[in-house]
Amino acid sequence: MALVKSKRDSNKEHSQARVAREESPIEKRQQPRFTSQFRSTISGGQQEGQGRTRDLSAGGCMIETDFPVVTGASYECRIYVPGLDWPLRIDKAEVRWVKANTFGIQFVKIQPQEEAKLKQVLAALNEELMT
Repeated sequence: MALVKSKRDSNKEHSQARVAREESPIEKRQQPRFTSQFRSTISGGQQEGQGRTRDLSAGGCMIETDFPVVTGASYECRIYVPGLDWPLRIDKAEVRWVKANTFGIQFVKIQPQEEAKLKQVLAALNEELMT
């Protein structure tokens, strides 16, 4: 006996798939992110705050801190990666979202030598994942 889907069953599956698609969040990240636990500082104007970088990518990171920030604000950011002589320095990072005591920043301006160090750090984090 062959199984034949009725038109009604087919429509039901199609509408369920559409609902699932509509409910899934849109992924905005363009680069892979790596879980991290690096100490970080952000500064802007006369303020400076301490935090912990929770994930890191070539284009930005998530920081956990009690330092109050608002979406759209710009800061200089330093990320203290073990093994580096100096912290990674991001000249300009913009806050893209804030949720409780975490926020996401996008790296807007970074010097070429700092970007090269960032890529090395990301490669090392990726290597750790693979082992």
